[in-house]
Amino acid sequence: MSQWSQVQQLEIKFLEQVDQFYDDNFPMEIRHLLAQWIEGQDWEAAANNEAMAMILLQNLIIQVDDQLDRVSQEKNLLLIHNLKRVRKLLQGKYHGNPMHIAVIISNCLREERRILAAASMPVQGPLEKSLQNSVVSERQRNVEHKVSAIKNSAQMTDQDVKYLEDLQEEFDFRYKTIQSLEQNDKNSTLIKQEMLALQSMLNSLDYKRKEVLSKIGRVIHEIDMLMSNMLTEELLDWKRRQQIACIGGPLHGGLDQLQNCFTLLAESLFQVRRQLEKLDELLTRLTYDGDPIPVQRPQLLEKVNFLLYNLFRNSFIVERQPCMPTHPQRPMVLKTLIQFTVKLRLLIKLPELNYQIRVKATIDKNVSTVSNRRFVLCGTHVKAMNMDESANGSLSVEFRHLQPKEMKTSSGSKGNEGPHMVTEELHSISFETQVCLYGLTINLETSSLPVVMISNVSQLPNAWASIIWYNLSTNDPQNLSFFNNPPAATLSQLLEVLSWQFSSYVGRGLNSEQLNMLAEKLMGQQVSYNDYQLSWAKFCKEHLPGKSFTFWVWLEAILDLIKKHILPLWIDGYVMGFVSKEKERILLKDKTPGTFLLRFSESNLGGITFTWVDQLENGDVTFHSVEPYNKGRLAALPFADILRDYKVIMADNVPENPLKYLYPDIPKDKAFGKHYSSQPNEASKPSDGGGKGYVPSVFIPVSKILNDSTEPHSPSDLLPMSPSVYAVLREHLSPTAIETAVS
Repeated sequence: MSQWSQVQQLEIKFLEQVDQFYDDNFPMEIRHLLAQWIEGQDWEAAANNEAMAMILLQNLIIQVDDQLDRVSQEKNLLLIHNLKRVRKLLQGKYHGNPMHIAVIISNCLREERRILAAASMPVQGPLEKSLQNSVVSERQRNVEHKVSAIKNSAQMTDQDVKYLEDLQEEFDFRYKTIQSLEQNDKNSTLIKQEMLALQSMLNSLDYKRKEVLSKIGRVIHEIDMLMSNMLTEELLDWKRRQQIACIGGPLHGGLDQLQNCFTLLAESLFQVRRQLEKLDELLTRLTYDGDPIPVQRPQLLEKVNFLLYNLFRNSFIVERQPCMPTHPQRPMVLKTLIQFTVKLRLLIKLPELNYQIRVKATIDKNVSTVSNRRFVLCGTHVKAMNMDESANGSLSVEFRHLQPKEMKTSSGSKGNEGPHMVTEELHSISFETQVCLYGLTINLETSSLPVVMISNVSQLPNAWASIIWYNLSTNDPQNLSFFNNPPAATLSQLLEVLSWQFSSYVGRGLNSEQLNMLAEKLMGQQVSYNDYQLSWAKFCKEHLPGKSFTFWVWLEAILDLIKKHILPLWIDGYVMGFVSKEKERILLKDKTPGTFLLRFSESNLGGITFTWVDQLENGDVTFHSVEPYNKGRLAALPFADILRDYKVIMADNVPENPLKYLYPDIPKDKAFGKHYSSQPNEASKPSDGGGKGYVPSVFIPVSKILNDSTEPHSPSDLLPMSPSVYAVLREHLSPTAIETAVS
């Protein structure tokens, strides 16, 4: 079943989540019509490879054209209209930046996988629940409502200023008219009445000036309160959601809404600033004793400038954290001399700023004591922000060709690179720019989340563990000394993040039973782990009891095994994986003989084994487990084929496959049939390789179990069989059975 088919079967509350991240950037109708094709492409790789992204974009347009031809024949007018619109969108928005559509589709597929994983969980995890807090959603709506109200108030004040200007012009005209009269004329009764009218008009001007200044003050106060409270919280929440998304959590939306709020507030502040300038202009033409403008205007202008400075500073953010194109699911881990990408965005989107802001990238700016390793950035480290490269027209800049290079110390060598020293050192990529607008000059700075620098890809697993631990444990964006004394983490939250590693990296998260097994492995036989605090050392530095590796190294090896060798089986949910030997026997003991399950080895890194239940002649139940298959052996023969062709020789009996039903009762071929590399009638025949004088060889996984043995035995290595063994098999197996095992 395709991923999209699974999505369509979700409950309505999960479908609503899916609906949130499909918009005009990537319409849902294209996801629906091209589901199989879209899922068959490597969008993650294309998101960091422009040439590959361009090819996929062109192929996507071809697929849309094919669908357009089909619906044209069916005369489906609505679908024809939508597909033409989508085709125009793809060509117009993404032709100059094909990697952007690859990023969008990759994120959508990843978010679908996360939602599917969440739907399979009986309860929502604590971290995800906190991110979807109803209080947060209500605050978002309140912010948008208040920003809109502020914008309206500023526009209404514009009308008041215009009325004040008209009133003053009338006063000025009438006053100058009287001043131009002869002295004798000024003593007339009519003129005295006019002077009384002017005094009344001046009183109205004074009242109106005070009223306008009061309204401007209220608008400024409302902006100040909104920025100090709800908008700041909203921005901090977005940054926290970004942290969680970087370690596999839900995608962080809401940035476009924040941009809209920041932009409207900036426009309102500049509008208020123009109103104050207009008042200053009116002041030069008319002032009087008790005039409120010279008293209040300087204070109000100073407050407006202060708010603009703060608004611009907060609006300069890292939209996409540093990430190597070679490891798109391991952001913030950077390898020396390998390019990485990072994207900056200014949430204040004003046309006047397009191509006017040049951003400079540096590394470890103002940092001198955290690490004894020093780096510089090679490549293009100064670029201009613009609205043309982003599909949504945001004011942003993406650095795509930066490379970190480690500097030698004064002694001529590089810094300490112990196994944990390097991966626990945190560094910072900083960005600075200057905004010059309407007479204001504002210096802006921001930084990435802490990154880990590695010099060898073997350091990547532990480096990624550091990134997980940091972003799980703190929302401080710049605590570079974090690992001097790393805090403990709540086990329930850590387990949720571990499930995200599986949903984001290998397409299927962990269920509660699998997480319980991991919890027991981390903390032993505890009754409850909701409030259990786990130390950093126990997670990543201390070896598991009786083992030569840590918990994290063991788990990372399993992720690598799934990704490279058993991914389809894992996604289908046929690999139980995380189950102890004791638990597997409890599960199998009452099952039909030949029932088996698949689990990851606890003693071998990156190993998978299967255990089946059998029944002896006296009725006793026995269990057999094979030696774990590692990636070296799985590279020689697909795991599904191993399950299909596996044979057991009991003493001198005929070899037979003991694997009948996948736990609990799924026929083996029904579960794995579609994953077999070939069907029996399509397999290569032994004679195909024997035509040149060689004895034909086949790969068949075989175990031999002795009658008097109570211990499970291991399968023979998957090496070519000798002629004598092959001859024995031909005596006991049909040609079809042998053909199914041909390599």
